[in-house]
Amino acid sequence: MSREQHIARTFVELADTLVEDFDVIGFLQQMTVRCQELLDVTDAAVFLAHGPRLYSPAPCDAGPTLQRVLDIACAEGPAADAHRTARPVDANGPGDEAARWPEFTAQLRQAGYSRATALPMRLRQETIGSLLLLRSADRPLDADDIALAQTLADAATIGLLHARTIRSQDTVNEQLHTALQSRIIIEQAKGLLAARRDVSLNEAFEIMRRHARRRRLLLSKVARDVIDTGSTLHNSAVLPGTSAADAE
Repeated sequence: MSREQHIARTFVELADTLVEDFDVIGFLQQMTVRCQELLDVTDAAVFLAHGPRLYSPAPCDAGPTLQRVLDIACAEGPAADAHRTARPVDANGPGDEAARWPEFTAQLRQAGYSRATALPMRLRQETIGSLLLLRSADRPLDADDIALAQTLADAATIGLLHARTIRSQDTVNEQLHTALQSRIIIEQAKGLLAARRDVSLNEAFEIMRRHARRRRLLLSKVARDVIDTGSTLHNSAVLPGTSAADAE
């Protein structure tokens, strides 16, 4: 699959929020995976406003160290600033980051990242959160990657707002609350499935996601089955040389 085809497929995925069994957990997780695949970043996380503060309901691969970065980023750092100002936020370098966000920067360095960039998730006058991009390389994202990342964030925002309009805000907020509680279960299942199948974490997530969609199950339900039953989901295998998205 060419990069252009991959980008086009991603935008189709981000528009697919009007289905009856829309799963906000899987949607946000897929967003972070596609950012890792398409952009020159190490990790990515989506932050959504829920009440008075930000939460990161579906980080890409949140081990304990990365999870601490995301927890602090909810209140301090580029993700919080991008949501507050509705503008892209990027520091000029390590010194600038340390002066602006001392606690966030200290945890960022401890986790092995060198740079952090955040883009608002917005539609007209409404900002619902932000997209945080983390890099190990000590150089800023180039303009093309920033433009693509903002377009992805905009597309995801439109999809989420459409879903909220169709179902009512209370329903989507309830799903977000469930997402916050289910995050650890999904990450544990990804790790277990990756080990059992000898695949990457991203491939393990793709297998679970496709299994859930084909059987009209919530991703959290599939993750719980992987943990509780030892399932390897072999009937949802990704063929060698293809991605899970290609298999669909």
